[in-house]
Amino acid sequence: MVKELIIDSTPEKGVTIALLQDKQLVELNREQAGSNFAVGDIYLGRIKKIMPGLNAAFVDVGYEKDAFLHYLDLGPQVQSLLKLTRIVKNGSYQEKLLNSLKLEKDIDKAGKISDILSRNMILPVQIAKEPISTKGPRLSSDLSIAGRFVVLVPFSSSVSISKKIKASAERSRLKKIVESIKTANFGVIIRTVSEGKGVDELQKDLLDLISKWELFTKRLKTVEPPQKILGEMDRASTIVRDLLTDEFTNIYVNDPVIYEETKSYIQEISPELEKIVKLYKHKEPIFDHYGVEKQIKASFGKTVNLQGGAYLVIEHTEALHVIDVNSGNRIANKENQEDNALLVNKEAAKEIARQLRLRDMGGIVVIDFIDMHKAPNRKELYTFLKECMNEDRARHTILPPSKFGLVQITRQRVRPEMSIVTSEKCPACDGTGEIRSSIVLFDDIENNLSFILEEQNEKGITLCVHPYIDAYIKSGFISRRIKWFFKYGKWIKVKSIQSYYLTEFHFFNAKEEEIKL
Repeated sequence: MVKELIIDSTPEKGVTIALLQDKQLVELNREQAGSNFAVGDIYLGRIKKIMPGLNAAFVDVGYEKDAFLHYLDLGPQVQSLLKLTRIVKNGSYQEKLLNSLKLEKDIDKAGKISDILSRNMILPVQIAKEPISTKGPRLSSDLSIAGRFVVLVPFSSSVSISKKIKASAERSRLKKIVESIKTANFGVIIRTVSEGKGVDELQKDLLDLISKWELFTKRLKTVEPPQKILGEMDRASTIVRDLLTDEFTNIYVNDPVIYEETKSYIQEISPELEKIVKLYKHKEPIFDHYGVEKQIKASFGKTVNLQGGAYLVIEHTEALHVIDVNSGNRIANKENQEDNALLVNKEAAKEIARQLRLRDMGGIVVIDFIDMHKAPNRKELYTFLKECMNEDRARHTILPPSKFGLVQITRQRVRPEMSIVTSEKCPACDGTGEIRSSIVLFDDIENNLSFILEEQNEKGITLCVHPYIDAYIKSGFISRRIKWFFKYGKWIKVKSIQSYYLTEFHFFNAKEEEIKL
């Protein structure tokens, strides 16, 4: 599988990042310039309200709505975090790490938030879910700092390993390496990409994360709520960090600054892949050049067409997303109806898995596949859908088809769903649904013609119009064009343009430059 990353930076839209697999668009991420409250950002929050009924608190982190912090998201070592915040703020803790800090006991899993937090208390919190719809951010005080190969977890001593690393010998090797290099009172989560990596690479990544923690401790002393203490990397670097593998062949960037940032970051984490970062210099927009824009327009509408003639209808509500699979113009006779339904459903399942990633659809997704009567076929479809979803980095759960033939998916939602407007404003009516009356069209043309010929004294005029209007102007023995010749004493060229709408017209001079009116 060949993977490519296309990074488009514009002042209007910010940074848009497209991930292609075998030239097909599978992920689209957008980051506005100066955007805050990204997943992973750490803020110094102030508790605004305790809600005992929800066992949660609302926290001011500078967003227009207070952020939500549930008791279960406090983390077992929240008391140690509160203790560190107090002693750093009063200046009695001078160390940058946690070697000399005596950790507090873990909080009770079934406890009450009112026993831990109180109004106006300050607490470092991390964005776990970006603001979505009318809701503010969701927070966690169980802090973690992600690197390429490992994740640093303060106030812990455990070493965890990604479940995707299956070989027991490799798991044991990685655990021994990390236990030998980690710092006291810091836990570590070993990521999937660590598989096969040596001590040097893991230690370099871990030291980089520890330096970020030192920066966190330094800033904690001076920042005031609700300021940001430590920010996650920009979206482009985050995607490169989480996705970069040997399967990547190209990373194209159209912005020199982002190009240098991306190249230097890859040089740090994977020097052998530095050469795949390339600066795009053509005049044509980068997304148009690599066919991304066309794929975006084709993939983000309400209706998504499949290759075999079938299509999906995708609807979004506040509570859930609904996807309906339709066979379209695919024809099947009675003998192969069941087999045809399975083929269409599998084709749809592959596209649905892509759509979930592409649109970043989270929450509950209900899929209405074409009915199949044979249990083995339903099981085959369920297995195939699970295989297609393996590429999805977001946590998800897929339930087997229900009695009604519906498949339900829950998918992690950490940021707003990607929404792209695929329709364009009608140039004829400017989106109003109404156009200028055709009966006055020739009044407009003749008024403009009179101004151009008599006031501006232009010569060699060409009038470009819709083919119907062109035919009307030239029709008859004494046509309108003949009348214009007798009236103005100048011959007017009339040109038919297929792409013009009915009432559109433009005048051009002898140099074929449009005359602006």
